[in-house]
Amino acid sequence: MSHLKELYRAEQLPVFQNRMFHSEADAKNCTKGDILLVQDLVTGLIFNHAFNPELMQYDADYQNEQAVSTIFQSHLNNVAAIINKHFQGNTLIEVGCGKGYFLEHLQEIGFEITGLDPTYEGLNPNVIREYFSPAIGLHADGIILRHVLEHVQDPVAFLTNLRDSNGGKGKIYIEVPCFDWICQHRAWFDIFYEHVNYFRLADFGRMFGHVHETGHVFGGQYLYVIADLATIQTPIRDSSDDFEFPHDLLGTVDYYANKLRTPQTKHGTQETSVIWGGASKGVIFALFMQRSGVVIDFIIDINPAKQGKYLAATGLRVSSPEEVTSQIQSNTNIFVMNSNYLPEIRKTTNNQFNYLTVDHETI
Repeated sequence: MSHLKELYRAEQLPVFQNRMFHSEADAKNCTKGDILLVQDLVTGLIFNHAFNPELMQYDADYQNEQAVSTIFQSHLNNVAAIINKHFQGNTLIEVGCGKGYFLEHLQEIGFEITGLDPTYEGLNPNVIREYFSPAIGLHADGIILRHVLEHVQDPVAFLTNLRDSNGGKGKIYIEVPCFDWICQHRAWFDIFYEHVNYFRLADFGRMFGHVHETGHVFGGQYLYVIADLATIQTPIRDSSDDFEFPHDLLGTVDYYANKLRTPQTKHGTQETSVIWGGASKGVIFALFMQRSGVVIDFIIDINPAKQGKYLAATGLRVSSPEEVTSQIQSNTNIFVMNSNYLPEIRKTTNNQFNYLTVDHETI
């Protein structure tokens, strides 16, 4: 640990935020692991030193498809435009294509693309239900790597393996959560076990010798880089990239817990606690709230694959918007896990509730 600087600890978090369970008991008894975020003082990279890859076995119960949202579809259209700009006429491989929505979108706009993902459930013959492996023998002009690199234990080795398997060349599009955004917004609910790595744009400038383009998408929550795979290299820390968490990172935990604790209203009834978002942010937010003594009444998610199932660790049942909004009073506080979706949520619920966006609230 002499070359590692400790940054943050969290204990007994579910190893899969997006694995759905068929019973409350199974959800509460899910596999858990600890987080020990560190910065490597040699490479400058930030990762969970307590991560155990043997716990990570993705299967069909893993549900992370966000494309059921029109807001997220718009984001994917923006990403497709970036890819079209840099990869037009190229053959592509999408490593970690999930349920295949984005892959099929690229097919529709003319790309020849093959996908890899063990959680794929559809019938597209161009998707192979496997993890990426050199043994598969795929080669392409370009590689798409959306929200994969944060999940792998050694990102430089993984990218090097991709390069070697692709004949030592190829252009790559990488998209990952932006760690700077997480810190700026005190989004402690965006730190979880599934993500072993936490990237900043400067990290990619040190990981690649040749970068074509970088930027931020999805309201700044994600960052992207387009680089030449042939130039992947072990990064060397620059002192300007030394990292410190904001001192008040966890300051909003008690703030939200106090807002959610069911106080008596003037009519003598108890207020209802509602969280909108049954994905990673909602799972960690609800777990921290439970540990603070808060009772969560409802979790809403628009993804039909999540509805009626139970969230990891808390065992909270996920409901559709219609199921919940028919049971709660107007002006009920709804805690929105991702402010990007607020316009869509307001429209879906006829703007009749009080919406609190946890990534924009201040204390």
